[in-house]
Amino acid sequence: MTELGDASQSILERLRLLREADAATHGGRVLSYVYDSGLPELDELAAEAMRLVQPVNGLDPTAFPSVAALERDVVGFARRMLHGDDDTVGSVTSGGTESCMLAVKTARDVWAAAQVSGDPATQPILALRPRIIAPSTVHAAFHKAAHYFGLDLDLVPVDATGRVDVDDLRTRFGPDVALVVVSAPSYPFGVLDPVAEVASAAARHGIPCHVDACIGGFALAWWGDLPPWDLAVPGVTSISADLHKYGYAPKGASVLLQRDRDRQRQQFFATARWPGYPVVNATLLGSKSAGALAAAWAIVQRLGDEGFANLVASCRRATQQLHTLIDNVVGLQVVGSPTGPLLAVETDTTVPKRMRVDPHHWADRVSELGFTLQLQPGFTQSNALTLPHTTHFTITPVTERMLPQLSDALTRAAADVRGKARANPRFAVQALRMSGALGRELTADKAQALLSRFGVGGKPNGSAGTATPLPAKMAPLIALVEQLPAEFAERLLIEVLARQVEPPATT
Repeated sequence: MTELGDASQSILERLRLLREADAATHGGRVLSYVYDSGLPELDELAAEAMRLVQPVNGLDPTAFPSVAALERDVVGFARRMLHGDDDTVGSVTSGGTESCMLAVKTARDVWAAAQVSGDPATQPILALRPRIIAPSTVHAAFHKAAHYFGLDLDLVPVDATGRVDVDDLRTRFGPDVALVVVSAPSYPFGVLDPVAEVASAAARHGIPCHVDACIGGFALAWWGDLPPWDLAVPGVTSISADLHKYGYAPKGASVLLQRDRDRQRQQFFATARWPGYPVVNATLLGSKSAGALAAAWAIVQRLGDEGFANLVASCRRATQQLHTLIDNVVGLQVVGSPTGPLLAVETDTTVPKRMRVDPHHWADRVSELGFTLQLQPGFTQSNALTLPHTTHFTITPVTERMLPQLSDALTRAAADVRGKARANPRFAVQALRMSGALGRELTADKAQALLSRFGVGGKPNGSAGTATPLPAKMAPLIALVEQLPAEFAERLLIEVLARQVEPPATT
């Protein structure tokens, strides 16, 4: 290996300093976003695999046949894991969002082709936009896919524990439905949707069914004692599972499996209608790194069924212990009966107010004690039932060894905030309504000015590069997101993220 010179070493040192501000990716102190196997060997294996394919372009496996070989192996492992058969084919994508978007794109194109080739009496349906039907807990990636690909997302309300009624889904079926989506499990509450019942009902209506197992696929496959939820279920036409979650690969790598070849071919984009090289893409990206694919391949080869099963067993033990711990904390409770290594925690409203624990104040206090949890806002559904505001846990194998410290932080934080009323920015929201601001279009600078009023970021100066750091405590900000109109809150959140990467002003 070539030894780096002083200039290069200096550059890497700057990068190390920048990384010090990041959330910890190892050690079990961040219970969202990161998936730590607790096995340092896997990190070294992944890094070396990525280095070996660093210059490779995944755009064209005919020029780089190693890419095809790696993808064949990974798809083959996922196919066996998720109970596909010899007709099941798939692709490795850049992540769960791309897998979900490709599942929607495929469904849209299959639906459109069926309308064109079907009975002329059905042609008026082409004047309508196709629909996706899903529980309201479906991942936001499907909102994005519907927006990008021109479908309507028809969300079916769930109950207070995150469970959907199959009959409620079935009543939405119609000739304009291109896809029904269920989750294994859902991200917000960890609920395993009734896959077999939904897929069977959809099949009777000729509607394809996608299982979003992006977060759970590589965990539930070895969880045990579950109803059928994958390609073993007749009527499931596609399924997604992320390698960079419980496959422990670096970001970003996911697998999308399609039930058969003809369906999968609708996933592709191809054109020979320009003077350059023929373009054939199985995924949304053209040129792409083979790094995450190679790392995922290496980890799958190293772990195999036994390795994954052992890691999942650790996740399951830690999840059960955390579930018991939280349910024994006065003022808190786990939402419903989750499946897999995800938990959502809400206030136990059956105890007196002075004994209740607000999950968002609790999460903020836990953060001060050294562990980062994820705050989830309450959500009012189309039937007016509001799902509770919660704190989310993603449990990984390394969580088990951190349980003594984590348990102490969770119980101490609950004691510290017990009886504290939840954040309520209603007066700020009322002032916005009275000023008419909620009805006006926001420029970037106006959005930043409002954020400053809410305590996010410093005083705006109207110049590019105004930093917008988040407040130390997230509970007030999430409460604000809950109470503002969705479109207005989204515009402010865009401003927060956009300001993070603006270069500083040049004068």
